Amino acid sequence: MRILVIEDNEDLAANIMEFLSARGHVMDSATDGVTGLHLAVVHEFDAIVLDLMLPGIDGFALCARLREEADKQTPILMLTARDTLEDKLAGFSSGADDYLIKPFSLLELEARLTALGNRGPRRSQHLLQVGDLTLDLDTWQAERAGQHIGLTPTALRLLETLMRASPKLVRRAELEAAIWGDHPPDSEALRTHIHALRAAIDKPFASALLHTVPTMGYRLVDPDAA
Repeated sequence: MRILVIEDNEDLAANIMEFLSARGHVMDSATDGVTGLHLAVVHEFDAIVLDLMLPGIDGFALCARLREEADKQTPILMLTARDTLEDKLAGFSSGADDYLIKPFSLLELEARLTALGNRGPRRSQHLLQVGDLTLDLDTWQAERAGQHIGLTPTALRLLETLMRASPKLVRRAELEAAIWGDHPPDSEALRTHIHALRAAIDKPFASALLHTVPTMGYRLVDPDAA
């Protein structure tokens, strides 16, 4: 999962980040409400861990603005030392999906985040995702592990075709038709573009997503998928 932690207690945030990173999650963080709101709006996350008491914008206001102004439906788990029924109801009414009282077990935090992520698709229908790689079809922006990836229009079209088919094999002829129709430039054109795409989305990262199936075609596969 790709998770955003918005928490002004730096020690607690570091513990959460370290624990969840070690469990294979892709993490990002903010220590104030303004920065957290910006990250939550401009990036796509599977879940957000949101502290209630934040400098700049508190958790209630941040959650409400994400839901009402930005129309973001990312699952949100609120963290707080407050444990009254009124506080819990206020959190839910602002748009939170779950609520965890401090102090808490990191294992319980992960379990709740996993449950939120499994409730069903919450992302925009205009976002494609394979593993930690995303492609926004509205802006044509690609990111992997939170890092922007600059791609040519041809590479973006290739990536879109592979992501839509993932994890299935896409044959060479299908890719050539998706990019050039019935008139591909030459037999090496596709291989050249695939090489450039692989260099952009795989080489800077620890695991490979794009795989060649000799004599047949290519597959884009999440290495962590069951």
